[in-house]
Amino acid sequence: MFDLPFPALSTPFPAGVVPDIAQATADPTLPFALTTPHRNPPAAMLGEARPRIIGHFMTLAEAMRGAIKMAEELEPDAGPRMLAILDRDERLVLAGAAANGAVAWCAPVMTATEARVVVMEASQLRAQASRAADWQESDLATRLRQRADLLEARLADPLWRAFAAHALQIAA
Repeated sequence: MFDLPFPALSTPFPAGVVPDIAQATADPTLPFALTTPHRNPPAAMLGEARPRIIGHFMTLAEAMRGAIKMAEELEPDAGPRMLAILDRDERLVLAGAAANGAVAWCAPVMTATEARVVVMEASQLRAQASRAADWQESDLATRLRQRADLLEARLADPLWRAFAAHALQIAA
């Protein structure tokens, strides 16, 4: 979900509202991009879904602060919104869920074995969500997809795993 490439130019935030994120810029030459998934089922089925770019940042710490600022600006009753920080080569650095004025960052997997386990679990959750949708259990299907999204958010690029884990330790 988050490992899809993002376009060089940012797209508008949903409903045309761009959050006022401190130090965010539309400069695509900066190394980190804060993104949120663009939920477009037809595009996803065609493999053309692209995340929406919220802002570009010079450092990972600035991107993390931008994500927290965005979480603070969300409506209090809004559901969790997945966020991802990508590097300029479109690799997943860090991801998490924003809600209630905070971001719950997902600890990145540290080994290939752990990554395979996460992929298998997320795949099983998506299969269960599909069956729940077939049974007209849309709330259950939504919750299962959200759990799968959170698991997949742990699949940081191998080049960034240790760095992202260290950033989370410092932020804690």
